[in-house]
Amino acid sequence: MAGKCVQCGKKASISLPYGPHKFCKEHFLHFFEKRVRKTIRENRLVQGREKLVVACSGGKDSCTTLYLVNKIFSKSNPVEALLVDEGIPKYRDRALAIAEANCKEWGIPFRRVSFREEFGFTMVDVMRKTGPKKKIGSTCAFCGVLRRRLLNKHAREMKAGKLVTGHNMDDEAQSVLMNVCEADLQRLARLGPISGIAKVKGLVPRVKPLWQCPEAEVISFAGYAGIRHFEGQCCPFKWQAKRNDFRGILNHLEASYPGTMFSILQFFRQAKPLLAREKPKNFKLNSCTECGELTSGSVCTACNMVVKLKGKIN
Repeated sequence: MAGKCVQCGKKASISLPYGPHKFCKEHFLHFFEKRVRKTIRENRLVQGREKLVVACSGGKDSCTTLYLVNKIFSKSNPVEALLVDEGIPKYRDRALAIAEANCKEWGIPFRRVSFREEFGFTMVDVMRKTGPKKKIGSTCAFCGVLRRRLLNKHAREMKAGKLVTGHNMDDEAQSVLMNVCEADLQRLARLGPISGIAKVKGLVPRVKPLWQCPEAEVISFAGYAGIRHFEGQCCPFKWQAKRNDFRGILNHLEASYPGTMFSILQFFRQAKPLLAREKPKNFKLNSCTECGELTSGSVCTACNMVVKLKGKIN
């Protein structure tokens, strides 16, 4: 790596093109953590002594989030981890083994839950019925809805004040672009370092400390800090995700025009107060007649999906 660290003058270990900034290992770690702390502070992601439950999948983002949340808040706030096993052999089981090992090493209590225990099927079962020729919906769409259901349900049972997720800047920029292209103002308005536009009883607020951290820098931080995480192949069902196309578009723009993703987040930050005014009139949340979770109708999306899947799987 050519050049010197902008902080100490030593040989740089990493170069960030949008600055451009160059750092040695020590000062990059400091730079990254400082930005996370600033995101938490400026967006008031954590309050008082509320319990923080970190959703940890075993990947780089969630393990880095768990590491930093524990480092920053372990002396002031209860910190626990929530692990969701979707039932994908040689992928999620290996990742969660690392997540459990990290929790034990760092002294963090954790709860592990699974799709099989909660719903009676795994994502492998779902994949068999949602492939390209079995059109009852996208595999990733089913997984996302069902995973969010379990995260909120168990975080609430764990009495979490906040559910902390590992969404990074790339994830958020992709979500902004996707919702713009789909003209979905409601979903767009719910994005941000704190998900949602208002507090709703029964929904645990989700916060994203890595909101301003590019994915490439999360990888570097995890490596330099020695944070164990699953480094194998991504989810074998990921190829179906519409998000892949938006990821490719943004990666191309970022490579050509460094700082593009930062600009998208800044645009969104300025637009969010205006988007919050767009909530539908007479909008009301009810308790799902099947599971009791909140929904805008009588039966929630997750329960409708379970019924649809069980009809196909059984």
